[in-house]
Amino acid sequence: MDLTVEIDRHSGFCGGVIRAIGKAEEYLSSEGQDRLYSLGAIVHNEAELDRLGRQGLVTVGSDDLERLKPGSTLLIRAHGEPPETYRKADGKGLRLIDCTCPVVLKLQESIREAYLRLHENGRSGQLLIFGKIGHAEVLGLLGQVGGDALVVENDEMLESMIREGRIDFSEPLEIFSQTTKSPDGFAAICDRLRAHTDRLVIHNTICSQVATRHEKLSRFAGEHDLLLFVSGKASSNGKVLSQLCLKENPRTHVIGSPGEIRREWFREGDRVGICGATSTPKWLLEEVAEAVRNL
Repeated sequence: MDLTVEIDRHSGFCGGVIRAIGKAEEYLSSEGQDRLYSLGAIVHNEAELDRLGRQGLVTVGSDDLERLKPGSTLLIRAHGEPPETYRKADGKGLRLIDCTCPVVLKLQESIREAYLRLHENGRSGQLLIFGKIGHAEVLGLLGQVGGDALVVENDEMLESMIREGRIDFSEPLEIFSQTTKSPDGFAAICDRLRAHTDRLVIHNTICSQVATRHEKLSRFAGEHDLLLFVSGKASSNGKVLSQLCLKENPRTHVIGSPGEIRREWFREGDRVGICGATSTPKWLLEEVAEAVRNL
């Protein structure tokens, strides 16, 4: 089959994930270190987790911390953690490799400052976070303010909150975004809030690397006849970006590995684009491209 195959050069791990995986591999390659515990999946990609697992990376949850032996080494992934996690790890005598993304660390600091500002001198303003409920980064952000913030996932949820009176437009409001959310989605939420109040402060906290990827990926999707979007099933960023691709190119297929490729998707002479989420490794994109070339 005569196909032209191109890998999107902007796809692949974001800087925070590259840093976390690099530190994990550095630790596991050092003498005498054959096991490293990661609090939560270091990256939401099953193939990459399998690769790192063979090197000795073990994913654990918060409930598992009590069972770890004192002196064990625990990696805090790029998503970040609430303060309670650090207190628990310290109480257990665990050694930490803190790989919280610098962009997330700055966001955590900004949320703490905003919360203090909203509540100084007896005021009672509200803090909003545009993000996915239960996402690790969002849980870390909520932990900075003792859970005293509203998380908004989408327009429908916002409308429900407005109808139920959960947002007090008579008080100051400040809104932040999870770093990996859609810039367009955040803009729509902010526009809706501005229609109700002029006391809204908007903090554009979407990672610049993620924000520019949306624009570049839209262009890439439109330049190809067919798109293979490679992503892990648990990747929040993957869900957002794959929907962006589908909007631009109806012949977009979301896969997790080369084994999911189907020959009947392709037409003679197709220009095939291979792209993925911020949690998709480059080596996996290359394996998918090679499988398409071998059709």
